[in-house]
Amino acid sequence: MQKLVFTLFAMLAFSMGSAQTLDELKAEQAAKKDSIKAIKGRVDALQGKIDAFPGWKKGAFGTIGLNLSKFNNWYSQGVPDNSSGNIGVTVNGFANLDREKFFWRNSGNINLQWVKLDNKNDPTDREGFEGTTDVFNISSLYGYKLSKNFAISALGEYRTSIINNFNDPGYLDFGVGATWTPIADMVVVIHPLNYNFVFSSGDNVYESSAGAKIVVDYTKKFLGSVNFKTNFSTFQSYKSGDYSNWTWVNSFGYTLWKNIGVGFEFGLRNNKQEALAAALAQTPIPTPTPTFENLDNKLQSYYLFGLNYAF
Repeated sequence: MQKLVFTLFAMLAFSMGSAQTLDELKAEQAAKKDSIKAIKGRVDALQGKIDAFPGWKKGAFGTIGLNLSKFNNWYSQGVPDNSSGNIGVTVNGFANLDREKFFWRNSGNINLQWVKLDNKNDPTDREGFEGTTDVFNISSLYGYKLSKNFAISALGEYRTSIINNFNDPGYLDFGVGATWTPIADMVVVIHPLNYNFVFSSGDNVYESSAGAKIVVDYTKKFLGSVNFKTNFSTFQSYKSGDYSNWTWVNSFGYTLWKNIGVGFEFGLRNNKQEALAAALAQTPIPTPTPTFENLDNKLQSYYLFGLNYAF
């Protein structure tokens, strides 16, 4: 009996000691977490001062979307033996130089996607991946500062596709005007003197012209783990509204662990010349023959969701 009482007493004392030790460990952990939070706050404050310092600022982030599947003898579907896949890659990068009297901002956006559906029972279908989304855009903006938020500027911007139809069409804008920076990380470009060079084998559809170029770009990193970029670019032709176009691309990346996270990008575009060229490329050509006047100019769009990597 005495041994039983002693054993129970020892177990109770051990339990109380363990509980006390656990509470002490939790208290110590909370203190260290507060210390880490304070250190991170000081580091973020220093990083903010570094980011605000004039000089080169470079960065990039991208998203990879991947989906692969294969079926063998899966009779409940219409194509029981098939392999399919969808691969998408998007990259956004920038290199900006900021000096007391001038700035030079360079940026690029690439979005490529491939898909395939290979029916193993149909020897006539295509087995490999085919390009779908195909976006390539680079721009360079130079500005001479007249004040803190206003500058005279020159812009060069090139847009095309690179998987199947490189430079067919391709668009090169070059113009001069003014740039306004109302807040940090936002740039508004207004160039009333701009020429839109269009390169294409479809000379009966595409035509170069002079016009006005407007670009609004906002690139920001929030809370150390969120990357966001939105870019709206439009050309308004002085010759005809049929030669005007605009593109709006939005990119978002959230870092979860060691620069790896999730990303999302979607883009919208309106280009009447591209819509007409696509309509005339149909076989057979629709009746009546498509023209700028009777064209159904639908809004172009794409999106990509997948894993994200921040450089």
